[in-house]
Amino acid sequence: MIKYLHIKNFKGWKDTGKIDLAPITLFMGSNSSGKSSIGQFLMLLKQSSTSADRRTVLFLGDSTSVIELGGPVDMLYEHDTNQMLEFEYGWDMPEPFVLSMAANAENKSDMVVTSVSFSSQIAVRDKTTQTLEIEKMMYTLQLENFPGFSVGMERAKKASSARAYKTISQNYTVKRVTGRAWEMPSPYRFYGFPDEMIAYHQNAWFAPQLNAAHENFFSKISYLGPLREKAERHYRWTGFIPGSVGPSGKDTVLALLAARTEKREYNFKAWQQKSSLEHIIAESLKKMGLVDEFTINKISEDRQDYEVKVRSKGSHTFTDIPDVGFGISQVLPVLVQLYYAPPNSIIIMEQPELHLHPSAQSALADIMISAISAREDAKPRNIQLIVETHSEHFLRRFQRRIAEKKCSNDLFTAYFANNDRSPSTLEPLEINLFGEITNWPRNFFGDMNGDIFAQTRATLQRQIDGDK
Repeated sequence: MIKYLHIKNFKGWKDTGKIDLAPITLFMGSNSSGKSSIGQFLMLLKQSSTSADRRTVLFLGDSTSVIELGGPVDMLYEHDTNQMLEFEYGWDMPEPFVLSMAANAENKSDMVVTSVSFSSQIAVRDKTTQTLEIEKMMYTLQLENFPGFSVGMERAKKASSARAYKTISQNYTVKRVTGRAWEMPSPYRFYGFPDEMIAYHQNAWFAPQLNAAHENFFSKISYLGPLREKAERHYRWTGFIPGSVGPSGKDTVLALLAARTEKREYNFKAWQQKSSLEHIIAESLKKMGLVDEFTINKISEDRQDYEVKVRSKGSHTFTDIPDVGFGISQVLPVLVQLYYAPPNSIIIMEQPELHLHPSAQSALADIMISAISAREDAKPRNIQLIVETHSEHFLRRFQRRIAEKKCSNDLFTAYFANNDRSPSTLEPLEINLFGEITNWPRNFFGDMNGDIFAQTRATLQRQIDGDK
């Protein structure tokens, strides 16, 4: 789970300030205020961590990528290539992460890492080619039974090569191997200690573990965009087990079928019996007032084709999902991903409420609260949601549940992206124990009171004028 995030000089953000993240974090604001850029930045790092070319510091994407940012000049704040992209984030380890001690290490006991912070500074070194290079990167480790320490790399200022680096540390002495006095080569991607780290140092045995832990952290992040794919009449499934529903929800039905085959079961505190994913989705759609029944059926025994049918409210017959309201096909990937995502996942969603009527938007907030508290195979799932939304109904339901003690302040936080002035600011909403927002931004969801007053005044004037 991400604990915090801080970004400088990325797209419309000069400085986001420190963003403290909760199990459910909402980002709200007007169009082009920069709220979507927060999730895009995390997805940029994720796709960079899996890039085939380890020498590429940041993979800004192409036509097949989830995020496509163009070049560095497009990514940097005000298109200023003299600015450095700077960022920092921290995450908790979902399970004990042990740095196994080497025989020549300073301490003979294993170190158990409880949380990790990472910071980086990335600059455009060649203005002609716009090549990105790491200026500095640093890991800070919090340990269970030992003082924490930091270790990283920075560009060597006086070196024989422009790509030469040196190792830096705090509260830990990194010892060079005798006869290995030359500079270190550059890190790989935006976070990776090079393979030479171990060969050049006596006690840098933990470097590959940190690289792997970082990659594992990003493997837990999934993204669902604002425009989901329309429903199909038939779905072919040959046993493929998708990792998620996909950025556009393409694999939603395949994920449901995979969960059926794997016999994945969930339970809740208020709902003790175990339930299948299909049952939870059906109940969720019913709770939102969208359908009364939801089924996935095999078309025939000798074919691997399936059809999704629903029974709408008040109807006695089932209908193919493409023939019902568009909102159902758009929210189905949202519901499935909330539960299908593996334990310790971080789910980034843009506008999950799209195409839903207000009461369904409110119900979706309740479903999200249930999803992060659900247990899978009797174990906590430890799911985190990062949601970009325009919905007032969505936010107000969270406020209500906080007041009712059904959602604690520790589980929920919200931010407002304000672009009334330049540079934009990201303002945390202060929500008290009664669910009240004590620093409500001006015209947060438009000027509703102003509209009501103006309508009333116009009505009175027309009555005075004798209009009917």
